Amino acid sequence: MRALRYVPKLVTLVWNTHPAYTLIMTVLRIGRAFVPVAALWIGKLIIDQVVALRETHGSATPLWHLVAAEIAIVFGGDLLGRASALVESLLGDLFSIHTSIRLMEHAATLDLAQFEDPAFYDQLERARRQTVGRIGLLSELLTMGQDLLTLATLGTALAVYSPWLLLLLAISVLPSFLGETHFAGLEYSLLFRYTPERRQLDYLRYVGASDVTAKEVQMFGIANWVVERYRVLANKFYEDNKRLSIRKGILSSALSIFGTLGYYAAYVVILARTISGSITIGSLTFLAASFGRSRDIVQRVLSNASDISEQSLYLKDLFDFFEMKPTITTASGSRPVPAVIREGFVFEDVGFRYPGSERWAVRHISFALRPGERIALVGENGAGKTTLTKLLPRLYDATEGRILLDGVDIRAYDLAQLRRTVGVIFQDFVRFDMRFDENIGVGEIERVRGYLDHRNGDGTELPVPAELVNAAEQSLAASLLPRFAGGYQQMLGRRFEGGVALSGGEWQKIALARAYLREAQLLILDEPTAALDARAEYEVFMRFSELVAGRMAVLISHRFSTVRMADRIIVLENGGIVEEGTHEALVASGGLYSELFTLQAAGYR
Repeated sequence: MRALRYVPKLVTLVWNTHPAYTLIMTVLRIGRAFVPVAALWIGKLIIDQVVALRETHGSATPLWHLVAAEIAIVFGGDLLGRASALVESLLGDLFSIHTSIRLMEHAATLDLAQFEDPAFYDQLERARRQTVGRIGLLSELLTMGQDLLTLATLGTALAVYSPWLLLLLAISVLPSFLGETHFAGLEYSLLFRYTPERRQLDYLRYVGASDVTAKEVQMFGIANWVVERYRVLANKFYEDNKRLSIRKGILSSALSIFGTLGYYAAYVVILARTISGSITIGSLTFLAASFGRSRDIVQRVLSNASDISEQSLYLKDLFDFFEMKPTITTASGSRPVPAVIREGFVFEDVGFRYPGSERWAVRHISFALRPGERIALVGENGAGKTTLTKLLPRLYDATEGRILLDGVDIRAYDLAQLRRTVGVIFQDFVRFDMRFDENIGVGEIERVRGYLDHRNGDGTELPVPAELVNAAEQSLAASLLPRFAGGYQQMLGRRFEGGVALSGGEWQKIALARAYLREAQLLILDEPTAALDARAEYEVFMRFSELVAGRMAVLISHRFSTVRMADRIIVLENGGIVEEGTHEALVASGGLYSELFTLQAAGYR
């Protein structure tokens, strides 16, 4: 019953999907509810009319009128059923689209920290599974309402002839309902518990049969190991589910005996009244059919109620996800980000711990980034370099201390504007299985969305925007075009037909193009040339120097030939700043930077 509190939310969600379809579906269901009792009553009248004609030999015209009425009812019921199925199918498709869109929109509002939590992924997976098929729950609700209306009419007829029939009806179906409800809860609990394992199964399927993993799987010879791991995990779930299914089957079979006994007890009552002359042959047929139909309907209603309560448990997962709230939001009364930043960013004793971790990723960080200044963050892996770049656009909020922009805490600014002010290319940038121009355009989607989304009336593509072309040329991504039969519309990746596979360095040029396209006042590049050859790296940074002229820039790199171009270098170790200065000054100081530089330089001697 607690799970059913989500049903009104589902009805609202379906109504918002398409009010007209929802209303039509409801009206059609109400009409279908009266078809069975009308057909049975006409059947009773036909039988009584036939019996009377055999005794009186009167006119058969009323009989043929009744037959015509029965034919009309059958055709009408069939038409209503087909129309209802059509509307529900269309509404189901729209509902799946509407819910999937809402899920993606809501996911985009949540914190990065939530996406890095395994428990969140379990909940997201359960919610994602509810975006399809849940329209069936509304269909079951309408079916149950339709059946209840039918049952009310049939039950009234049964009560008029014999109230005992209603009591027998209840006895015949209640045990089965209680058993169904009990096992519905157990089945949901089993699937809920196995959510992490089912995600593992999905991942193992991906590892075992994917173009991304195929090289390592074949070279390392791990196919059998992956398959065996999948088999063990899948069989574990299968065995638990089998035990539950067997228990359910045995108990359901035992409880079904009550239904059969109840039906035949009622049949005996009806036959006895017919033999005594209390009811006609037509009434016998009507009552027997009504009781049988009522029993089926009651069982279906109770089964639907059980299904609805079970599906409502799953529905809870969807609405629980929608109720999740981000912690990083735009504060009320927020201020716009300055069109021209005049003082820059200042870190004041900033510390940060990732959610669920006791270890400080960075702590006691204090430095300034002034307009037009380029700084480099240097340090060994895990020193906290990338963490600092995530704090600037508020992908995370500092655990302690504060970050100022033009003297104001960045939490006081509009979040969307702040993120548009910062352009970031992370080391683990996404390689979208999309067109070449789309892969670049995601860097500043609103500038080129009209071009990406629309075609001319004759089906040809719109001219490629100059800003997208410039970004491709500045990042050297344009050097890939001679290979592409489709030019800027070439599909990348192997996921879709006609896609072209690229090397890591070629993908990195495309990622850099996203940064060039973005009109940001601060650019953050995390290992932007790690996969480029020496010549490409040199050309990229010659152009990068031109790009960041007049802008703030934060550069993370393990290549000291790259970080030398920075105005100032900040050296991190164990989450804290240990050195700060120019390349020449840090080399001369003999500290950590000088040590790392010397080690790297030795490799080139």
